[in-house]
Amino acid sequence: MTARRPPIVRASELGEYVYCARAWWLRRVAGLEPAGQERRERGVVLHRRHGRVVAGSRLLLVIAGLLALAATTLLLSGA
Repeated sequence: MTARRPPIVRASELGEYVYCARAWWLRRVAGLEPAGQERRERGVVLHRRHGRVVAGSRLLLVIAGLLALAATTLLLSGA
């Protein structure tokens, strides 16, 4: 017969309990998911997409700056 290991308690679970013990119980013991879980997951997807757009716009800004520097250099060199 093997000994049962005690369950692992993660820091996020402790934080959830400290924030709201009832919500922790509903999720961990009763097995219920918070209301609006699908909406929250969609929000995460939309935020990631927005982050990619922001990263892309930063890249375009750097490229624009380099092109402006090149144009200025060409104008000043008389080419």
